[in-house]
Amino acid sequence: MHNHSHSHGHSHADHFDTHNRAFAIAVVLNLGFVIIEAVYGVLSGSLALLADAGHNLSDVLGLVMAWVASWLASRKATDRNTYGLKKTTILAALFNALFLIAAVGGIAWEAIRRFNEPAELAGLTIIIVASIGVLINGVTMLLFLKGQEGDLNIRGAFLHMAADTLVSVGVVIAGVVILFTDVRWIDPVVSLVIAVVIFIGTWRLLKDSVSLAVDAVPKSINPAEVLEKLQALPGVESAHHLHIWALSTTENALTVHLIKPDSADDDQVIEQATHMLNHNFNIQHVTIQWERAVTGCPNTSGCR
Repeated sequence: MHNHSHSHGHSHADHFDTHNRAFAIAVVLNLGFVIIEAVYGVLSGSLALLADAGHNLSDVLGLVMAWVASWLASRKATDRNTYGLKKTTILAALFNALFLIAAVGGIAWEAIRRFNEPAELAGLTIIIVASIGVLINGVTMLLFLKGQEGDLNIRGAFLHMAADTLVSVGVVIAGVVILFTDVRWIDPVVSLVIAVVIFIGTWRLLKDSVSLAVDAVPKSINPAEVLEKLQALPGVESAHHLHIWALSTTENALTVHLIKPDSADDDQVIEQATHMLNHNFNIQHVTIQWERAVTGCPNTSGCR
């Protein structure tokens, strides 16, 4: 016998609406900054500014990808996509992590090259434009500060903007030091420090997104504790075949077999289990199969 229960403490459509404005503002601000960098790069003859404009354009594409994934996750399920397209948020987080890792490699390579070939600083123009970058990227980062705590897709966007903010701060610091001291090795040193900081932050995002992509139990959920709570339900003797996975970066699902000899209060136990799993473990999609007797799975094993 199967019983299905779906609890939605918050719908993904509401979640999308919450971040829709943040994504729109972020894309407009960063696209504007790309145009500013490109224009001043041409006017000042700075290849560094033009290169950074290209880098920031790729970041805009990363933001758009996260935005599209958030929108797709809010679409209704279909006969072919019975869970909808919620998993796209996990894929977007994974791709954003890979883009950031690639960016770290690019920054490190350029920094090492500049130890042998110090770049010429195009006066105050680069410092001023980089300062604008600090402001725009910093504001964009703050737009995703709160949402990134519980959503890997939003965290990817947040880390992208945090990385850009760090790069812009590094350019300003290096530019000021070089302008007043002419110590040009400070530029690649700052770049390498920034690359290490970005890599440390991105590594966690990469591990978490790969984990969710292969349907591992979300790290915020302790399966042993879930099993213990399920086995403590009224009339339940044991639980097995427990599976927990992420449907998206904000929604989780669970299937389990519960051995419960007496069927009298099945509906009440289902309701209690659904509330407990949603409230305690952020698991919204629950499927429970009743078993009236132990069949090849010892009571205390919790086998899966």
